[in-house]
Amino acid sequence: MATTRATWAYRDRFGDGFGRTYFRRFGPGVVSSIGLGTYLGDPTDAVDDDYERALIAGFEGGCNVVDTAVNYRCGRSERVVGRAIERADVDREAVVVATKGGFLPFDGERPADPTDYIREQFVDGGPVDPTDLAADYHCIAPDAIEALLDRSLDALGLETIDCYYVHNPETQLRARSREDVYDQLEATFERLERRVAAGDIGRYGVATWQAFRVPPEADAHLSLPEVAARARSAAATVGRAETGFEAIQLPFNVHMADAFTAEVHEFEGEYRSALSVAQTLDLDVFTSASLAQGDLLTGLPAAVDAELSGDTPAQRAINFARSAPAVTCALVGASDPDHVAEDVAAGTFDPLGARAFDAVFT
Repeated sequence: MATTRATWAYRDRFGDGFGRTYFRRFGPGVVSSIGLGTYLGDPTDAVDDDYERALIAGFEGGCNVVDTAVNYRCGRSERVVGRAIERADVDREAVVVATKGGFLPFDGERPADPTDYIREQFVDGGPVDPTDLAADYHCIAPDAIEALLDRSLDALGLETIDCYYVHNPETQLRARSREDVYDQLEATFERLERRVAAGDIGRYGVATWQAFRVPPEADAHLSLPEVAARARSAAATVGRAETGFEAIQLPFNVHMADAFTAEVHEFEGEYRSALSVAQTLDLDVFTSASLAQGDLLTGLPAAVDAELSGDTPAQRAINFARSAPAVTCALVGASDPDHVAEDVAAGTFDPLGARAFDAVFT
């Protein structure tokens, strides 16, 4: 598990090479405000090798956050993360490892018949009740999430996962009511609270795509205040004084800024944005799609670009994402060592201050 001692030592090793607020508080320690993602890429040995080199370069270059998921690249991404941590010249306890469970994974490659594979591996005598499935491949019921968590621990080769996310819970809204999804999340949060107490995970949260950005009338909407309340209830049920629900992940970039601009969550008598609610609830926010999966590499809107520091469009886009209130870390893809060096170097420039960031939207 990442520790206070090791993450601060990591900050001391690299901090002088970066700008102000590059390292930020997270849990008992500190993390780089640029993190390494492992979503994109084919499930091949060649891509595995690229990721391993890139991750090692990131860890050894001042980035101590890595994000993955049990299903990414047919399960290969978690294995690569584990190998990179083992082989990099960094202390395991200096690196914050986040992964996710919800989408049922393949094992190394896409099977000829995915539906049959899911049924044989997870449903027939496995941890998944078919009535809990949505879209044929998504399940966040307690037994399923525990099984996926154990699978992730094995794949990563770690004793503890620092942050474990329930992955895209809004997918369940295709199959059941919003209230039923909240109930299922609360039941699963109870299991995760017990796993925090057991030391298998450091903390947990939810990773979303649409849920916290769309209005209440949208099919994919989930209320962040309600999800957080269900986590507090889960903690109380298992006898924990404080909840382990400490983080959320959502997309954020200059073209997908609705986590900041869209006031879609009823909270404390008014409607507020996801980032505003997260800030009030003291939740750490990790942004996905910080480069819009590559779309921002050619440049940002001129008015925004002019406000940002960085030598390249990628660096300025990353600095936009990590400038937003409540954002602890902006995630970027890590399949190319040269790109990782460029992306992490964005942290040598300062992000926008609060007033300057607000001014971009006025």
